[in-house]
Amino acid sequence: METEELLQKVRKIEIKTKGLSNNIFAGEYHSAFKGRGMAFSEVREYQYGDDVRDIDWNVTARFGKPFVKVFEEERELTVMLLVDVSGSLDFGTQTQSKRQLLTEIAATLAFSAIQNNDKIGVIFFSDKVEKFIPPKKGRKHILFIIRELLTFQPESNKTDVGQAVEFMTNAIKKRCTVFLLSDFFDANDYTSELTIANRRHDVVALQIYDRRMVELPDVGIVKMLDAETGRETFIDTSSRAVRRAHHEWWVGHQSWLKNAFTKSNIDNVSVRTDEDYVKALMNLFRRRS
Repeated sequence: METEELLQKVRKIEIKTKGLSNNIFAGEYHSAFKGRGMAFSEVREYQYGDDVRDIDWNVTARFGKPFVKVFEEERELTVMLLVDVSGSLDFGTQTQSKRQLLTEIAATLAFSAIQNNDKIGVIFFSDKVEKFIPPKKGRKHILFIIRELLTFQPESNKTDVGQAVEFMTNAIKKRCTVFLLSDFFDANDYTSELTIANRRHDVVALQIYDRRMVELPDVGIVKMLDAETGRETFIDTSSRAVRRAHHEWWVGHQSWLKNAFTKSNIDNVSVRTDEDYVKALMNLFRRRS
């Protein structure tokens, strides 16, 4: 991708996603994701009903009457984006590929985070951790992340969600909010890694999918390429049995995924490539508020 073309794409994404995060998501994001705990705010005189455990004994001794420490919720977060860059994300039959939609959602979440004065970092993963961008603040950092989202080329095309989640759990020591963005086409069972990660952090899963993963169209014999293995095969989509088997595979995959998220106690949302992701994110934020 040429430099000028890249800059234009970065700018286009910045304008759209920053506008969404400022005008639509700001309040919802702020209320949906809580900070790490309670931070000291001020000292004031003791009032009836105050918890005696909050008395500041040094100030009380100095003034000869009881004072208490006042705490408020600490709003600043560390946000991590776990971004699937495997080959299956290049698939798309509608207005855009799964990778394009994932990039825009990730950029929107990034701008929402800095509007809340949060730090944000990224882990790109395939069947291994491809790149780790440590969390920082600021517009310059966000634009760097967007450039990486647009141009990053993974070394592998396969997927291992569990390995990426485990790496994040070990790499980020303080509690953070984690957005896991993937199509979740992974033959491995990563329920255990999700469960452990969600005990230490606040993990949210966003599934990106295409409508043709749900149901095949009747368009005759089609050559299919598995982007993760490179294997080619011919499928007769005019066969009802083939279309039914494909749909049953999808239903089974979604059932397993839903069960994994339920066991891990992870909030999740699914977004289709030809649907408005704004509504999906708003619903997610409101469920958490």
